[in-house]
Amino acid sequence: MNSGIVTNWSKAPPPLPWATMVITLACVMVALVYSSVPPLGQRAMIEVAGALPSETARILDQPPGTWLQSGIVSIFSALFVHSSWWHLLGNLAYLWVFGLAVERRVGPLMFAVLFLAGGSLAHVGVALQVPDLSTPIIGASGAVSAVVGAYLVFFPSRRIGLFIPLGLYLQFARVPALLVIGSWFTLQLLYTVFGPITGVVSWWTHVAGFSLGIMFALLARALAQLRV
Repeated sequence: MNSGIVTNWSKAPPPLPWATMVITLACVMVALVYSSVPPLGQRAMIEVAGALPSETARILDQPPGTWLQSGIVSIFSALFVHSSWWHLLGNLAYLWVFGLAVERRVGPLMFAVLFLAGGSLAHVGVALQVPDLSTPIIGASGAVSAVVGAYLVFFPSRRIGLFIPLGLYLQFARVPALLVIGSWFTLQLLYTVFGPITGVVSWWTHVAGFSLGIMFALLARALAQLRV
């Protein structure tokens, strides 16, 4: 008997975003520890795990064989420490909005490489730009910016759903990703050039991560074309 209903049971569900979930879980667990200790302990966590630009610049002046012994690992550990829940939630929102599509495109392993390499090299970029800065940098902003940059290369024609305020109402609209990300990057660039010194550090992290994400995606796309 033919019911006239067409089903497609063979279509497999999209793979779980394992890398995104593990990164999120790691950040949340560190945030729970950070929020449970007194202010002195929080300061100690930032000083131990944070990426100190002046220290990073000093380490980079040494032979590469001594980098691990000198504490270069902080450029990675700093990605998982956030100063507040709002700081963390802001980064995670961008990670999930843009990261899911990128992870499905490159796979969980390469996505983890993008996140870690993009974020850590963004911290290196800040150290090269502001080598005398003695304030630790924390947060996944550089890594998330790398994910956003990769998304722009992989999906330039996609549209992103946004709620746009129109007077007293919110109107849902699907805006081209190129426009959304282009506006976001322009804002980062303006703050980098004209912002205060604290803003410059933050925005340099965004700009460096975004640029690295673009380069990663261009390389990945070129390698995929060579395989074909």
